[in-house]
Amino acid sequence: MKLFLDFLPILLFFVAYKVYDIYTATAVIIVATVIQVGWFWFKHHRVENMHLITLVLVLVLGGLTLFLQDENFIKWKPTVVNWAFAIAFLGSQFIGKKNLLQRMLDKQITVSSTKVWTNLNIAWIVFFIIIGILNLFVAFNFDTNTWVNFKLFGMLGLTIVFVIGQSFYLTRYIVIDDESKKDV
Repeated sequence: MKLFLDFLPILLFFVAYKVYDIYTATAVIIVATVIQVGWFWFKHHRVENMHLITLVLVLVLGGLTLFLQDENFIKWKPTVVNWAFAIAFLGSQFIGKKNLLQRMLDKQITVSSTKVWTNLNIAWIVFFIIIGILNLFVAFNFDTNTWVNFKLFGMLGLTIVFVIGQSFYLTRYIVIDDESKKDV
């Protein structure tokens, strides 16, 4: 359910674009993101960093898109979000004992070495940088319709393929504790 709610503003943006235009879609993603963050706050009494970063960027870049009637601002949003994540993951390599990926997953997964977490974290940094570059390439070398399709299907598809690839890498290093061995 959480994944669906996280994905909902992008889906609504896509539908609004296909039915109306980029400016209506931009207004829809602004409203949907505000509602998404408000709902999350109401339900959990906190806001996730990802939601907060996305909200600020949607408000600023979406607002500029609508105010200036220039779709280029909203086209920058996926790149800025991905590069912000790349910076956060990179910074986590040097701040604290655990990188960001390890902090998110080490309660669910035990691996044989902290080097595994480092490698995965670096892979995510590179992925975020590349997906940001790809977004700019598509946004400024193809028409808006192609970019909207890429934003939904291309970026999502690449992310799924990347996660599957990381899963194959990760399975080689997962440590199964004695408690889970007894249950099998």
